[in-house]
Order: sequence, then structure tokens, then C-alpha cells
Amino acid sequence: MHFKQARKVLIYTLFLNWAVSFLKLLYGIMTNSASMTADGFHSFADGNNNIVGLIGIYIASRPVDKTHPYGHQKYETLSALSIGFVLTIISLDILKNAIQRFNNPVIPDVNLGSFAVMLFTIAVNIFVMTYERREGERLKSDFLVADSHHTRSDILVSSSVFVTLIAVKLGLPILDTIMAVLIALFIGYSAFEIFWSTTKVLSDAAIIDQKQIINIVQTFPQVRKCHKVRTRGQEGNIFVDLHIWVKPNMHIDESHKLFHEIEEEIKRKISGVNEVITHIEPESK
Repeated sequence: MHFKQARKVLIYTLFLNWAVSFLKLLYGIMTNSASMTADGFHSFADGNNNIVGLIGIYIASRPVDKTHPYGHQKYETLSALSIGFVLTIISLDILKNAIQRFNNPVIPDVNLGSFAVMLFTIAVNIFVMTYERREGERLKSDFLVADSHHTRSDILVSSSVFVTLIAVKLGLPILDTIMAVLIALFIGYSAFEIFWSTTKVLSDAAIIDQKQIINIVQTFPQVRKCHKVRTRGQEGNIFVDLHIWVKPNMHIDESHKLFHEIEEEIKRKISGVNEVITHIEPESK
């Protein structure tokens, strides 16, 4: 039932993201701070990502049906993939604006309130990132883990705004542009990490080393050989397919019992395995 718990996490973070967004937008407009206002819109986009996640997780939680015999879990992975695209767009946008600022630097009206707002929002983002990553790993949720990467990029963006405020006070607005370029590259790398992990799931890449499966299966004395091991899926929803050789005269009841014992042992030793299909063959001479 991790989907129901993941939805709760997203609802909590949705309200936190929107609260942070409203605060930065309000103060950014009041102080004529272009960077703070832009960061506010960035945080507002985070709330929209939470809504995308809620929709994706809702679809992923649907039970098996005739058209989806393996379930709908990959819809959650597709939602995580959408975050990667959002991060890519944000990265390119920040890079574009940074290049423009080399010629047209933005100098906000810096005051004590500006620093207080940014420190508060950074603290909230750190909490959201830690909370989402911890819950995402616990619940094996692709979307929550991906969104925690996004929130990590938010912390860097907000930190760059904070550094910008200090730089403006010191008369060094060029640091804003340099920091923006570094942040754009970091966000782009976060997008790459998400693309890499989600495409492995969507392309049915092996998720467990087959040697690990073989070592478990060959502890059973009835198994002569284990081969053709295949795995796919995502953390928390792994499918295993394997072939074993047994004695040619093994009774069907005995082989059926062996099949269930193998499945239980693999599930016990490897967290997240959902289903194990064992193909039993007579030993080849």
C-alpha cells in the first residue's frame, strides 16, 4: 500500500512548496528582486510537479486488469520521467538568463527581510528534500526519489539567490551570473540521473545481478543447474524469470513444491521481489 502513503507525502510537500512560492513571490515583487521573484515561480512549478506525481501515483495504484496484467506501476516511473524534462527546461532557462545577465545584471533592493525570507525557504526546502528522499526510499517510489532530486536543485537555486544578495551588498553582482551557470549545470546533471534511472525501468533493463539469483537457487539440493535468469521492474516491484534443471524422474507434486520454496527464498533474501516464475526442465545429459 505504498501508493497511499506516497500520496500523503506529495500532499504535504505540495502545500509546503506553494507556501514557499507565495512567500518568495510576494517579497520579490515588494523589493523589486528579479531573482527572488524568478525563484518564486520556480517553487510554484514544484507544486505543479507534485500534482503530476499525485496523478501518476493514482494511476499506478490501480489493480491488475485485462489490459495491464503486470499492473500500472510504470505510470509512476513515467511521472518521474516528466520531472526530468521539467529539470531540463529549468536548467536551460537558468543558463539562458545567466548569459543575458552578463550584459544586463539584475540588482535587487537588498534588505534584512530578503535574507530572512531566503533562509526560511532554504530551510523548508532542505526539510522537503530529506523527507521526500527518505520516504521515497522507504516506499520504493520512483517519483518521490526523483522529486527529491528536484528539490535538491531548488535548494541550490535559492542558495544562489542568497549568494546574489550578499554579492550585491558587496558590489559584486557578477557572482550572481557565475552561480547561476553552475546551478544550471547541476540541475542538468540531476535531470540526466533521472533519465538514466527511469529509462532503465521503462526499457526492462536487468535490475538484479543474475549471479545473486543463481547463488540463492543453487542452495536447493534438488536443483542441478539454474540458468536463463531474467529480471525487470523497479525497486519494490521486481519480476524474476528463471529456468532450473531437476532430476528427470521428479514427481510433479515435488517440482511444484520446489517452485514455491524457491520463490519464497528469493523474496526473503531480495527485498522488493513481487513475482518469481520458475521454468522446470529435466536435467540435460
